[in-house]
Amino acid sequence: MPEFVPAQELTAGFYADVIAPRLDRTAHAAGLLGWGSDVLGYDTARSTDHGWGPRLVILVDADEVEPVRKRVEAALPDEYRGVPVRFGWDTHQASHHITVATLGDWLRDHLGFDASQGISQRDWLVTPQQQLLGVVRGQVYADDGRLAPVREALAWYPDELWRWMLACQWSRIAQEEPFVQRTHEVGDELGSRVVTARLVRDVMRLALLQARTYAPYTKWLGTAFARLGHPDGLDRALADAVAAGNLADRERALVTAYELVARRHNALGITAELDTAPRPFFDRPALVLDAGRYVEACLATVSDPRLKGYGLIGSVDQFVDNTDVLSQSTAYRRLVEVYQ
Repeated sequence: MPEFVPAQELTAGFYADVIAPRLDRTAHAAGLLGWGSDVLGYDTARSTDHGWGPRLVILVDADEVEPVRKRVEAALPDEYRGVPVRFGWDTHQASHHITVATLGDWLRDHLGFDASQGISQRDWLVTPQQQLLGVVRGQVYADDGRLAPVREALAWYPDELWRWMLACQWSRIAQEEPFVQRTHEVGDELGSRVVTARLVRDVMRLALLQARTYAPYTKWLGTAFARLGHPDGLDRALADAVAAGNLADRERALVTAYELVARRHNALGITAELDTAPRPFFDRPALVLDAGRYVEACLATVSDPRLKGYGLIGSVDQFVDNTDVLSQSTAYRRLVEVYQ
């Protein structure tokens, strides 16, 4: 087995050595785009044990799709730098392959809509962040100008939508922060640990939202969170929370984490500054942030009546975690009727 090189690097060489010479003067864009660890730059030697290899999306004009496809297919070697080359022209046909398509067709297949023709609020709300990452994160090896505007448009949410999503994420924390103590109080230690883990994940996703960074699917959520960098110690506080063997340590670590993301919220400057100190949950022996205050503060900066009319559901990633939904545009687009 050849020495491992990341797919982004391998595909760059594959494009330059094998694909580019066959495109002549054909206007096109090409990149490692779509679903997968390799697109995110998270692949390792472990990734090579199934279906790993050079993978490329080539975007051309409609009348060039078939001619380019034939030229490229005729030129494909069985392997490149010791790695098998797989090809399948349908994006659902093979894990790793060469795709030739128009920009609009590829976007409709990957996202469920053609973002080059505009992005509606509904499109933003029902498109999983992992799918958005598949467009904006991957390496681009050539671009005649057709791809860059789409990547720029999809780079992050519109400001007011982002503020509403922050409110929705704070709401998830507000709904469950007292349950860590309450489950323990009735003898449900496992339940207390499960609620803690849920809250840790919600804080991680909140931190990514605050940093204007899309969250990848579950396997890489922790990696994306770690790469934010946490000089304030948020990562350590969350690790302490899930490792805690008793309620006191669990609650102490969670409250520390809440204070830290609350300070990050204040640093954003999008609302009036809020008190970050923990407090009791009514008369119960539970220490919380009272995250509902942050929900209200974020919502106060949202003027769009449509967003406010949805309640605190959030975007698709905030209320769905089923992989079969989040990975298939035909599945998650069915949720569009929620946002009417």
